[in-house]
Amino acid sequence: MPRVLLIEDDPSVREGVELGLRRRGHEVRTAATGEAGLTALGEFQPDLLLLDLMLPGMNGVQVCRQVRETSQLPIIMLTARGDDFDVVVGLEAGADDYIVKPARTEVIEARIRAVLRRIEEPAGRPAVEFHGDLAVDRAGLGVAKSGQRLALAPSELKLLLFLSAAPEQVFSRQQLLEHVWEHSYHADARLVDACVRRLRNKIEDVPGSPRYIQTLRGFGYRFGPL
Repeated sequence: MPRVLLIEDDPSVREGVELGLRRRGHEVRTAATGEAGLTALGEFQPDLLLLDLMLPGMNGVQVCRQVRETSQLPIIMLTARGDDFDVVVGLEAGADDYIVKPARTEVIEARIRAVLRRIEEPAGRPAVEFHGDLAVDRAGLGVAKSGQRLALAPSELKLLLFLSAAPEQVFSRQQLLEHVWEHSYHADARLVDACVRRLRNKIEDVPGSPRYIQTLRGFGYRFGPL
């Protein structure tokens, strides 16, 4: 079972989530502040980070940014408000998903599994595909641009693998939420838009004039290259 680091300042939430995940077989380490969480991150080496947005001192967005400077560890944010501006900021900082508190353990478990799940590629696809200067290694789950391997967060990698598997096909935001994030119909399209922006910053020569991930206004996104 994946090892989970939970950074949450509310004792009741922290204890409840920890107990629920332990009952499901996870090894869990907790921290009440961002600073303590970063220390635990190096000591515990988790498979996934559950990160509260509204932490005292160093907040969740700052923690997320610092983690992303050196690691592509899967990150799921915990927030008390789904419409909070901080959600967008957190997604832009590199979080892979978010959960609105309070949340049942089975919901948290499902999100953890969705973020960590490897994409199953259809039989017969080449192990490495070349799209312009992008090399997509489906077997090794890696991407390189002009020979340089890119550090992609799990959601970024899953999105690129999904879009590039069907070049020129247009996918709505809802379709991407269902296939990449495994969310239900009423999920938040901000997950898709934030992930696209982060991915463009890494794979595009000019993110504002994308060559690979193109927007079709009113319809969604498709994979080029042009």
